[in-house]
Amino acid sequence: MTSTHRRPAARRTPEPLPRLIATDLDGTLLRSDQTVSPRTVAALAAAEAAGVRVYFVTGRPARWMNVVSDHTARHGIAICANGAAIYDLHGDRLVGVRALDPGDALAVVRALRAELPEVTFAVEHTRGYCYEPDYPLLPDWTRPGAVSAPAETLLASDIGPVLKLLVRHPSLDPDGFLAMARQAAGAHAEFTRSSSVALLEVSATGVSKATTLAHCCSELGIDASEVVAFGDMPNDLEMLAWAGTSYAVANAHPEVLAATTHHTASNDEDGVARVIESLLERRPAP
Repeated sequence: MTSTHRRPAARRTPEPLPRLIATDLDGTLLRSDQTVSPRTVAALAAAEAAGVRVYFVTGRPARWMNVVSDHTARHGIAICANGAAIYDLHGDRLVGVRALDPGDALAVVRALRAELPEVTFAVEHTRGYCYEPDYPLLPDWTRPGAVSAPAETLLASDIGPVLKLLVRHPSLDPDGFLAMARQAAGAHAEFTRSSSVALLEVSATGVSKATTLAHCCSELGIDASEVVAFGDMPNDLEMLAWAGTSYAVANAHPEVLAATTHHTASNDEDGVARVIESLLERRPAP
């Protein structure tokens, strides 16, 4: 008579939790309908309950943060406008600004107009936004009181610190547009993109999601190795490279998928929540 001995199932080695989770919003944490799923809300709450800080790191302006402001009960900090602003979600106030110099912004406008006359501009600033008459507006931008004028006029007026320029072209391939703009005006500012259309986002030199996140983490005494980051578009690349552990969602831009060693499910399949749940399951026993 023979007997069969089965090896016990391998157990996952407990791993320490990250000290901070940094996640992009659109295309990453938010579903395609711009909502935060119940599963993701629960995962964020569980992470914070376990002592992990959650930072939203987004290209969005602060005024568009209400979609997540109710889902960070303890910390409530967002890095907005691709690193140009640090925003207290619960205090509803900016606590840090890394502004684009108006002279550099004007140099960008002139250089891009000379290269691509069809471009139009909008300006995100600490008091709100303004735009050129021909700039294609999103529904949220049709508020009373928003100023419309040529970018040169807007940048010469007293609009307050400039967070970023937005640049639209009616027909160019988005990645090609980004490459052309960097070549034409990259000496004056940082260029990136996070949209499926030919829309560029322009910040001060040295300002990105990565540099502002690194600054925040330094103030908290958190090392890059203790950060887990999530993203999907080119404006996330520097942040994903900086963080000790990075994940691209399945729907990410090809560059982001190629640059990250970890992938998760798409934004519509709660990819961020799945990773957070897995991290919490693998933490050491108390």
